[in-house]
Amino acid sequence: MDIITELKNKARGHNPYLVFAEGQNPIIQRAAAQLKQEGLAEPILVGSENEIEAGLQKENLDHLGLQIVDPESDECLAKYIDTYCKERDMPNPVGKRIILQPLCYSAMMVKTGRAMGMVAGIDHPTEDVIIASELIIGLKDGVSIPSSFYLVETPTYEGTQDHLLIFSDPSMNPDPSPRELAEIAYTTAESARSLLNWEPRVALLSFSTKGSAEHPSVTKVQAAYQILRERSYDFLFDGELQADAAINRTIGEKKTKGTSPVAGRANILIFPDLNACNIASKLVQQIGGANFYGPVLQGFAFPVSDLSRGATVEDVIGSAMLIAASR
Repeated sequence: MDIITELKNKARGHNPYLVFAEGQNPIIQRAAAQLKQEGLAEPILVGSENEIEAGLQKENLDHLGLQIVDPESDECLAKYIDTYCKERDMPNPVGKRIILQPLCYSAMMVKTGRAMGMVAGIDHPTEDVIIASELIIGLKDGVSIPSSFYLVETPTYEGTQDHLLIFSDPSMNPDPSPRELAEIAYTTAESARSLLNWEPRVALLSFSTKGSAEHPSVTKVQAAYQILRERSYDFLFDGELQADAAINRTIGEKKTKGTSPVAGRANILIFPDLNACNIASKLVQQIGGANFYGPVLQGFAFPVSDLSRGATVEDVIGSAMLIAASR
């Protein structure tokens, strides 16, 4: 059974309310219709009511009873503006311009409990989704840096989680410091536990394995590993490890002389920077035929998924199921 089918089975019958900030997008509308028809979620489409209804009619989806929220006419608009402005000691007219933006309005719906998570990004760059999430939803207690991960399903690779791996951080932090890298590792491990019920085995990746090369970028990963050791987290981790040493048991044992608790068995790959993770993700997807779900933003007080601009209906459904799994 593939991971999305498993997540669908978990979600079916619970019907979590999920808000889609780009309700006018036809791909979002088709995905929302499928989620509704299969009893996987109660989608809320945010945007111009007239334009969404016209789009649903064009897609022959207007009979499904999908919930539409137009910020301009929604009954909660005044309450959202008042709440936002009081928290920031801001004039209401200024707050209104912010809250009326679909990303911010959707985030406010999550913050106030009207929806359990937000899916966005197909029409907005990642930076906009992050800004709205930080501004409205905020970070979890104890988290100082938001990050993201992909759930990667690779037909040609079979590891400790069958064909699945987690790649982090593919979309948010261009050059994390050792402390930030350690926090990304911790947050990703927690996401794997809460969303997928995995026992995390985290590999801090580098072009070096256990001192086989010297370079400031290697030193950064080594420092992140030491920070994790000092904090005594209750999950397995190791670094620095090359990618082959992290996921190939024979190579991992050879390169670490069998001393690593993670080498060859990693299910979470923490990349040293955004360049490495983004490039590796695109290559695995294009050459290896992998399916990518997410990126899911993590570290926020409520679940947020940031879609790729080229997301398909299946991608949107997969991201929605990951969000639903975090309830």
